[in-house]
Amino acid sequence: MISWMQKHNKYLVWTIWIATIAFIGAGFVGWGSYDFGAKAGNVARVGSIDIKQSKLNMAYSNLYNRYNEMFQGQFDEAKAKEMGLVQQAFATLATQAKLLNYAKDMGIIVSDEEVAKALESIKAFQDKSGKFDRNAYNMYLKSQRLIAKTFEDTLRDELTISKLLGLMNLPALPLEEESIGAAINISDKIAYKVLTEQDVNLTINDEELKTYWEQHKSEYKTPQKFTVAVVWTASSDTPVTDEELKDFYETNSFNYTDAQGKQLTLDEAKEKVTQDLKLKKTKKSAQKAYIAFKKGKRDSDEILVLPQGDAKLSKEIWSKLEEKEAGDILKPKVVNDRYATVKLVKIEQPQVMSFDQAKEAVRQAYQSEAKQKALYELSEEVLANMDKYDTKTTNFITLDHFDNLDQLNREESLQFLQKLFTSLKEKGMINVSNKVVVYTVLEQKLLPVDENQTKLVKQTAETIKGRVFENNFIKVLDTKYPTEVFMGGLTN
Repeated sequence: MISWMQKHNKYLVWTIWIATIAFIGAGFVGWGSYDFGAKAGNVARVGSIDIKQSKLNMAYSNLYNRYNEMFQGQFDEAKAKEMGLVQQAFATLATQAKLLNYAKDMGIIVSDEEVAKALESIKAFQDKSGKFDRNAYNMYLKSQRLIAKTFEDTLRDELTISKLLGLMNLPALPLEEESIGAAINISDKIAYKVLTEQDVNLTINDEELKTYWEQHKSEYKTPQKFTVAVVWTASSDTPVTDEELKDFYETNSFNYTDAQGKQLTLDEAKEKVTQDLKLKKTKKSAQKAYIAFKKGKRDSDEILVLPQGDAKLSKEIWSKLEEKEAGDILKPKVVNDRYATVKLVKIEQPQVMSFDQAKEAVRQAYQSEAKQKALYELSEEVLANMDKYDTKTTNFITLDHFDNLDQLNREESLQFLQKLFTSLKEKGMINVSNKVVVYTVLEQKLLPVDENQTKLVKQTAETIKGRVFENNFIKVLDTKYPTEVFMGGLTN
């Protein structure tokens, strides 16, 4: 899914638009390391439209939260950088700017009244009676570090693009619906055999493993290790009063929300509020400990030898350590409920493992590779001699009407059929999960279009037609409205 989104981000603007209101309540994600070279607050100009730094920040934050939700909270800045999230956000904004240029040329406008109506319709900004709650709106803007004009200008742009695309809606023609209906209702009767790794007999000896290790030994290395001296400053014993907790919560309440972005009460968030306040009050003590440690007036609490990324230290500390040299000392950083002042003593670089050290990892890799190779060879043998093997035969099946195939669950059966009905081969092999389905088409016929399918056929035809139009329309806009970039790191 992620690779598909990255590949099509530029063209499927209106299907994956990083909506202004899509992640209301999600936290703002900064990306200051890219914040350089902007021209008068603008990062680029597309045609006659400027892309502002603030808008790029918001697009990046919303896209980050989208991926974080897909990764179930396991997304971080390292993954964001690896996937080119900044470039994705900018590519989307650049394409939107091209659409806005075209809308401007076509005389399409959105009035202040339309923006206000759209703003009032956002449920996150409504009270229990459904009326617009300005306090909720202002609190959201504060939590996202946005000004109202930036948010409302982005909302206006969305409405403008929506108007433009609404005018370009292309209904499917009867012939197009007929063609899609025919494709959906092709029915096949097949003979097939499902093969798994259990059908393969494989014996592995140490000589084979050693040969494999010799060929891939550079892939098997000890982890990079860091020797660090740590001074810990605990916050658990720092006293806080109820009055201090109340004042701290009221000042920072926008930081305490549930998974849906709803603000938590003080009672609901009390444990986290208490921890944050204690850390704040302990910061000065941590700084004093850092100064004493740096001047040699106190010793470290412990010496640790850790592999890179070990959970005993925070991600922030690891990102800093990777840039430091032996002898450097980091200023205090939060690790759970205490501060850590870390001195880098030495770095032990990865070393190639001996065969004995790497043997189990080598065995797993070699076994997996060898089984896949043997399974492929067996599949080719079965395909060439289907009549000699015990195969199963289906009734006439379609994507909508099928029984689970033998040795495949419903999801695997559907995956197989999706690949089967997009293949032009009369017989072949199809990979499904870690299995291979060897098949041959015995008969094929075209079923009449079911009345219940009419809506689906129409939607499918219009979707395909819309995507073809998208690709060609954006190509025209690329030429018509050139992009001038004012800051580095936005394009690949």
